[in-house]
Amino acid sequence: MSDKVTKYAEDVLAGRIVAGHYVKLACERHFKDLDRQGTEDFPYIYEEELVERVYYFFSFCKHTKGELAGTALELDDFQKFIIGSVFGWIHQETGLRRFRKAYVQLARKNGKSTLLSAIGLYMLVGDGEDGAEIYCTASKKEQARIVYEDAKTMADRSRDIGKRVKTTRDAILFKARNSKMVPLSKDTKSLDGLNPHLGIIDEYHAHPTSEMYDVIVSGMGQRLQPLLFMITTAGFDLSCPCFTEYEYCTKVLEGTLENERYFIFIAQMDKEDDSNEASNWIKANPLLAQTEKGMEYLREEWKIAQDVAEKMRSVLTKNFNQWVDLKENGYMPMNKWKACGVDALPDLQGMECFVGVDLSKKIDLTSVAFEFVLEDGRYVVLHHSFLPEDTLAEKRQTDKAPYDLWVQQGWITTTDGAVVDYRYIMAYIKRMIRENEWKVREICYDPYNATQFAQEMETEGFTMVEIRQGKMMPSILEIV
Repeated sequence: MSDKVTKYAEDVLAGRIVAGHYVKLACERHFKDLDRQGTEDFPYIYEEELVERVYYFFSFCKHTKGELAGTALELDDFQKFIIGSVFGWIHQETGLRRFRKAYVQLARKNGKSTLLSAIGLYMLVGDGEDGAEIYCTASKKEQARIVYEDAKTMADRSRDIGKRVKTTRDAILFKARNSKMVPLSKDTKSLDGLNPHLGIIDEYHAHPTSEMYDVIVSGMGQRLQPLLFMITTAGFDLSCPCFTEYEYCTKVLEGTLENERYFIFIAQMDKEDDSNEASNWIKANPLLAQTEKGMEYLREEWKIAQDVAEKMRSVLTKNFNQWVDLKENGYMPMNKWKACGVDALPDLQGMECFVGVDLSKKIDLTSVAFEFVLEDGRYVVLHHSFLPEDTLAEKRQTDKAPYDLWVQQGWITTTDGAVVDYRYIMAYIKRMIRENEWKVREICYDPYNATQFAQEMETEGFTMVEIRQGKMMPSILEIV
């Protein structure tokens, strides 16, 4: 008889459990790892006894809400697969856990908060870690308290757990090991000096920046087997750090990237699935869609989304776990944008091009684009942006975007000081043209703050074309 993790993987791959592409890949990964466990290239082994110990602890936890409130927590098969995978894989020599990060993406009402609460209590009380610090994190204080309050109620309702911990408004304390579980948000006065054993991020898609993620990860360096556990639904802000994490995780599952220390479980419908076909909904709702009551709820939400266009975005993200790009008139999958991309650029050496320049002063990005027309009629656009180094932190905060990460990745270049040095931009344009032997027909620019730039570039022999981005006001004579 297979253990519960392997049995779930077997059932998924055999089609006995309906699951989406990425869940199948997670199951295939489990079997691949079983086949190579304990080898020189893969020094990890799967220990079923460790998994059963965690399952046993979970049996002392109780539901906190709804009709099941007060009853013992019973894990579903997919939850056993998640928990068993995270806690069952260890290093064969040190015995320390393999996975240091876990990313789980599920639709709403599939037991995310309940699972996180129980995991938090286990790593507080049952993991054998002295001075364990468990943090329930969010961008806002109220959100950070959701998982914490569930864990607090869970502890209070369990005689076995309750007698071992002390619960207060702002902390669950396990004095026997000098450990604590607390809510944490960026509203907290000081985020310095943290030493997390477990960092919980619930609904990561709602985080405008990676600030809390970074705070947790940067504080884990002194722990032997820390864990960052993220559970989220999909969202509609594709510039948020969660979508970046999601794309990274899909590449790991697909084998494009390798990360043996990261557990990933993404329950979503496949691209070719018809959302009108109710039998597909269980792929994103592995718990909710098992019951007629849950299916009735999903049918009602889907009906409303079809009747009211403004509701579609919310239903697709929250109930069907699909990442959707926000647009004023509805939604658009990002694959339409990605279809414009290529893996490798054609040879542009010596080609003719147009240059577009949008200058800024302090806060906005300064951007330069080189545009080429290929013989087959397609266009190639090379684009780069610049930002004053002294305003990087302010820009990251006001726009809620990871500009510091984009600088590290080479998408943006910072210039010295607090304002953009236009001489740097001119030098960049001329260097790119010289190194690639490009023949520039025109340099098009927005005239705002660009008079000196245009004059100097014209002196260098370039044809400068003014293109306003705003509407030009009529003159007094035209009005008269």
